[in-house]
Amino acid sequence: MTDTVRSFFPRPKTANEGHRVTTFELLFDLVFVFAFTQVTEYMAESHSAMGVLQAMLILGYLWWGWASYGWLANQTHVDEGVVRLGMTIAMVAMFVVALVIPEAFEDFEGGLYGPIVFVVAYFIVRLVHPVLYFIAAGDDAALRRQVLRTSISMFAGSALLLIGVLIGGAWQTWIWLAAFLVDVVLTYLTSRGGSWRVQSAAHWSERHGLIIILALGESIISTGTGAAHEAISVPLLIGGVLAITLTISLWWLYFDVTAIAAEQHLAKVKGERRSAMATDAYTYIHLLLVAGIVISALGVEGVISHVDDDKPLGWFSAAAVFGGTSLYLAGHALFWKRVAGYWKVWRLAGGAALLALLPVGAIVHPLVALAIVVAVAIAVAATETQRYSEKRAQIRETRE
Repeated sequence: MTDTVRSFFPRPKTANEGHRVTTFELLFDLVFVFAFTQVTEYMAESHSAMGVLQAMLILGYLWWGWASYGWLANQTHVDEGVVRLGMTIAMVAMFVVALVIPEAFEDFEGGLYGPIVFVVAYFIVRLVHPVLYFIAAGDDAALRRQVLRTSISMFAGSALLLIGVLIGGAWQTWIWLAAFLVDVVLTYLTSRGGSWRVQSAAHWSERHGLIIILALGESIISTGTGAAHEAISVPLLIGGVLAITLTISLWWLYFDVTAIAAEQHLAKVKGERRSAMATDAYTYIHLLLVAGIVISALGVEGVISHVDDDKPLGWFSAAAVFGGTSLYLAGHALFWKRVAGYWKVWRLAGGAALLALLPVGAIVHPLVALAIVVAVAIAVAATETQRYSEKRAQIRETRE
């Protein structure tokens, strides 16, 4: 009997530098494609600044759940034994979180009370994580103490989430904002100079690259959603081409060189310096990249839904597609500053240009507005590719 149990639940193995992403992690991540789509639809349905704020809070909680399991997957093999079982429970709970996103702030008539379901399911996701991490730490006493210390932020944030639901109304949004800030700030403070381990730079970089890919995939889904109830027309085809071109441009900006070079920088540092870089550049700053993609997707959906209209795009969709893409570019510049020590000035310039052009985007035809955003994104990518062609070639050759 003991041998049977051990065959199903072997002792977790600590990962090494050669550790790579597993198919089980990819399965776990697929839940977040659906969740990101739910966030975009929540913003589209609310069509208000408050709705966007609430959606960004939900996205923040989704990201925090995903990031915590990203750390776990870098520490151990999550597709084996008790860790796989625990991640399966977390995956199911996260799918419930994604299902209930439309009712996170306002319960629908009938059925269970949506906000409570959201909080309970999310708490399960967060609670399973430190339990698994404590087990995966094995004989590493310092890492076990770090897990327990950082768990304080999870309990504090979850308590505030519950309080927000019990109070309800307009207060729920602001209490949930406070809960998110408490969680992320306490996590950051309890992690500085701590004992977190980044066992594999390759796994870490690949894991975060995949969540960017999934977010970009969600933007493609949003384009299809916007076109789903429209008759095929020349404007719709033009809008679709522009939308997919924007997605390709955003992919290029991250994966052509930046992700490769960032992994190389991360691989060069060890110990506490590597953990600090991973925390700042990936766990925190990558949220800006994902948020930028999701917000931009909202704007693209608005464009595609109104390509046959003679009316201008309007401020809401313009702010989404221009502002979201600008946030993505600014997040890139900040990410590179933390990894390499200097700013990517062309990305800062592109982000600033999009903000300056936002008022223009609001008063022109939706296709013209989207074309402006695409042109800026392509210009940034093309300029960097041309100006730094030799360095780009060296970085990509090193990868090979």
